[in-house]
Amino acid sequence: MDGDDEVYDKYAYEPFAVTVDLAVLTLRAGALHVLLVERGQEPYAGHWALPGGFVQPDESAETAARRELAEETGLADVSGLHLEQLWTYSEPDRDPRMRVVSVAFAALLPDPPEPHGGSDAAQARWVPYDSARPLAFDHDRILADAHERVGAKLEHTCLATAFCPPEFTLGELQQVYETVWGSTLDRPNFRRKVLATPGFVEPVPGAARLTGGRGKPAALYRSGPATALHPPLLRPSREGRPA
Repeated sequence: MDGDDEVYDKYAYEPFAVTVDLAVLTLRAGALHVLLVERGQEPYAGHWALPGGFVQPDESAETAARRELAEETGLADVSGLHLEQLWTYSEPDRDPRMRVVSVAFAALLPDPPEPHGGSDAAQARWVPYDSARPLAFDHDRILADAHERVGAKLEHTCLATAFCPPEFTLGELQQVYETVWGSTLDRPNFRRKVLATPGFVEPVPGAARLTGGRGKPAALYRSGPATALHPPLLRPSREGRPA
C-alpha cells in the first residue's frame, strides 16, 4: 500500500440503521385501501404505521421488505404481488431511536387475503386510503409518495393490471384508474383507448362474466405482453398537456 494512502477506519463514522417500509395498496369494495399495522412497541406504540423493519446484515432491502411483510402481516406467499422501490428517506430526525435511513417500497396486490398482526405488530388491517392518516414516523409522506407514484405510472405503463385478478373485465380495469386517480372516466373512450393499445390486454377466448344488472356478460381479458402505453392514457386533469 502506498505510504501516502490513508487507512480506512470504519469506526470513524457514526453508525446508523437501514430499514424498509412498505406502502401496500389494493382495491377493496371499490375503494383504494392500504395495509397498515398497529405498532406494539415504542416508539409510537399503539399508533398505526406502514409495515416494515430493520434490514439484517445478510439480506438485501427487497428481501427484508418481503420478510417484514410476512412477519408483521402474515402475508407470506402472496401471488401477484407487485413490489418496486419507491424512494430513500434519510432525514436525520425521522426516527427518535437513532439515525435511521429507510428504503421504501410501493406494492400492489390484487384480491388480497385478510392480514393478521405478528412480530412487533399488535394487529394488521386493510384501511381505506382516505382515512389512513395520521401515521407514525414519516409514513404519511411515504404513503402519499407511493400514491402519486402509482397514479403517475398508470398513465405511461400497464401497471393497472397489477390491481386486477388474472382475468378481468374492462369495467374492472377502468375502476382501477378511477379509484387511484379519483376521477370518472368516459366508458366508451376508455374502452377504445385500451383496445387500441397493442399488447395492453388480451381477450380470454370464450370467457365472460356477469357483472350485475341487465345485459349480456362482459368479456374477460388478461394482461398482455406490453409494459408501456403508447400513447399514454392521461388523467383527465392532464389531457391536452404535453406528455
